[in-house]
Amino acid sequence: MSISAPTAASLARHWTLDPDVVFLNHGSFGACPRVVQQYQQTLRARIERQPVEFFVRDMEEFLDDARATLADFVGCRAADLAWVPNITSGVNAVLRSHKFKPGDELLVTNHEYNACRNALEFVARRDGATVVAANIPFPITRLSAAHDAIMSAVSDNTRLALLDHVTSQTGLIMPLDTLIPALRERGISTLIDGAHAPGMVDVDLEEIGADYYSANCHKWICAPKGAGFLHVRPEHQEFIRPTVISHGANSRRTDRSRYLVEFDWPGTWDPTAVLSVPEALRTLESCLSGGWAAVREHNHQLAVAGRKLVCDALAVPAPCPVEMLGSLAAVPLPDSAGPASTSPLYGDPLQAELLKRWNIEVPLVPWPKHPKRLIRISAQLYNDISQYELLAEALRELFPRADGP
Repeated sequence: MSISAPTAASLARHWTLDPDVVFLNHGSFGACPRVVQQYQQTLRARIERQPVEFFVRDMEEFLDDARATLADFVGCRAADLAWVPNITSGVNAVLRSHKFKPGDELLVTNHEYNACRNALEFVARRDGATVVAANIPFPITRLSAAHDAIMSAVSDNTRLALLDHVTSQTGLIMPLDTLIPALRERGISTLIDGAHAPGMVDVDLEEIGADYYSANCHKWICAPKGAGFLHVRPEHQEFIRPTVISHGANSRRTDRSRYLVEFDWPGTWDPTAVLSVPEALRTLESCLSGGWAAVREHNHQLAVAGRKLVCDALAVPAPCPVEMLGSLAAVPLPDSAGPASTSPLYGDPLQAELLKRWNIEVPLVPWPKHPKRLIRISAQLYNDISQYELLAEALRELFPRADGP
């Protein structure tokens, strides 16, 4: 699938991104379309007109309506979806609701996002458990290598596995269809970091079958920041508590699960981001005639094409099979010659140089650790192939030896 430059330009007008910046970093924080921002603002205005009416009488119904729309999109019962501000909050809620014991092992991979890995380490230290990291190679030549690496790290002491659906640093789609059943057979609970998945790949939570699945809506669904969800299978909901304990903890309601009562009211909060999720879903769906399937395919094909340009510029082979890519693609760069950054959100000087000299916003990721690094591109409807061509030109200038003698 391809989109002509005029069509790409018309799609870009749906966003309020700086037109002078070549924005190839949708993966970090997403970007919310103009009409969705406007919709959110109407909700905020409604709150301020009559806050008591909104929070006390209207909000629960609004949250349920938005929840039902999202549940239909991600393939699950609405009753199993709780709103959270982001995936980090959802992962914390699940992990901190569990009680482990010395000798228990908590499985993760070397690709896991730092914030969620920190939550796992926190709980392991609290309970005397051990974190075991499976080493998935990157570059990687086959999908089954990820499955094999994870399962080889399982032991009789493994109690829970925190796994990505799509890895943040490397952009790999993990084989959940084989991993989750294999882990379940060993009696191991699965917590899926789905930060990048909804909107990038087709998500069917009932089919995936994880015990717990948390994700963001502000990334590839393009909802406002502060919109995320946690999916918990019904048999686990009784003991999963939000990280903020509020009024719902001693609620006597019988018409609603304690799970929803607690998560829906963490205290006074701005629910307009999650209430805008249906508008974001409608907006992206309407951008292409084929709806969401066409959006996902367009972004995938653009990411693949962009990756080829970057690989050609650096004279390196593609680091993973195409079938492991969604709308993110990472490519190894020559090692950094400078000191390691202290920023948790990266801080390679070359990232600043690309922005200063070429107006290109693209992340350079220290992986697996400094001085090793990756350049990670994103593809969203507002991008077009000429932007990746510009990045390739910049990389040829920055790394002239990459083209050979």
